[in-house]
Amino acid sequence: MNLTISGHHLEITPAIRECVMNKLSRVKRHFDHVIDVNVLLSVDKLRQKAEINLHLRGKNIHCEADDTNLYAAIDALIDKLDRQVIKHKESTKAHSAEPLKRQAMN
Repeated sequence: MNLTISGHHLEITPAIRECVMNKLSRVKRHFDHVIDVNVLLSVDKLRQKAEINLHLRGKNIHCEADDTNLYAAIDALIDKLDRQVIKHKESTKAHSAEPLKRQAMN
């Protein structure tokens, strides 16, 4: 998994980097086929914004969240991303076909 964390009007400190990496481990627990992760953290006057692009095999997932606190924005972002990853995982599992002899019985 390639992880890129960048900041817009913000310097990425080791504490912010560690926070993002710890939160992303939760997503990694649910789905381990992650190819690339791009995180963009930005600061406006009163708004802290976090965006993420997650590249999976055959799909790109984009999430964004904003809050007055950067860490709260990161938490909300990871919650949204986690829901989308679980939804993607369930949709890929749902396409497994039943054997033909079991379909004939129903």
